[in-house]
Amino acid sequence: MAFPRLDIHRRNRGERTLVTLAGDIGPATTPLLRAAVEQCLLDGVTVIDIDLTTVGSCDARGLDVLLSASRRAGRVHAHLRLHHPCAQIARLLDATGSTSLLLTAPVSPVPPAASGGLMSTATRAPEDPARRPDQPVLRDGIRLRRLTRWQAEDMREDIADLAAESVAGTAGGAYHDRGDFLHRLAVTAHRPGFALLVAETTVLVGCAFGFPVGSDGSGHRGFDGTLQEIIQRLTSRAQFVCLTQVVAHPHAQHRDIARRLQQRLLTDLRSSLGVTLLHPADQAGQAAFSSWGWQNMGEVVGLPGPVAPCVLTLSSEGQPSARR
Repeated sequence: MAFPRLDIHRRNRGERTLVTLAGDIGPATTPLLRAAVEQCLLDGVTVIDIDLTTVGSCDARGLDVLLSASRRAGRVHAHLRLHHPCAQIARLLDATGSTSLLLTAPVSPVPPAASGGLMSTATRAPEDPARRPDQPVLRDGIRLRRLTRWQAEDMREDIADLAAESVAGTAGGAYHDRGDFLHRLAVTAHRPGFALLVAETTVLVGCAFGFPVGSDGSGHRGFDGTLQEIIQRLTSRAQFVCLTQVVAHPHAQHRDIARRLQQRLLTDLRSSLGVTLLHPADQAGQAAFSSWGWQNMGEVVGLPGPVAPCVLTLSSEGQPSARR
């Protein structure tokens, strides 16, 4: 008999905290939710954002916990807000007249940023085979979760920490500056179709993000258009996903996490081809991507920037992208 499970992950930002839930809220898991919310109030948190993106269901007891916590928060001039409930929870809120009390519009997305280059962040080369792209959870409690732009902004410093940690002590570390990484994340987050996945336990252990090119008529001008023309010449495909990937190397499953993230991202963006750019001297990064199934198409000219980057491609169909 399988017992219901609710994973709770809390991230603090001063007097504000984001509580991410994954699983189901029912009789067996309601005490965990109550304890987590009460601890936030005891810690003096003034805004409690509860992310329900990966919660499948919530019963009346779970709703009562949230309502009680909201009333308690109001008495101490704090706020509790729910984000991204599933259809079942939305119906429950509506049926009990709780929608206006608990639901709020998402915080403003990442602000516009100037366009910039695409340089991927990588870690040590993986070796394990990937599992099915639609499988939501890895073994040992590692789960993949897609973030909204608002969530990506809230977690940007944690993701940058992961990026720095993933290349610390490696030969590729010299090509991955924290500030440049944060700039690329902000730029990519403002792209149409932006998608960001994280792999996590109780902490962040992996990340991949990117955006589609060509699927909606984009890419005809500027940097995207030039890259699209190059990829079309190399692979005979005009539609693909520009992807940047980060993996936390200390985790025992970092090999499996890398492949699962990249395949899941391609699936979510409905693309069979991934494209990434690397500095030509970043041999460690190229070796890592090669072992994940990417093919190095060589250095290309014509893209903005002082260095002609290497273009790497990944086919989700399991076949290398042939040079044309």
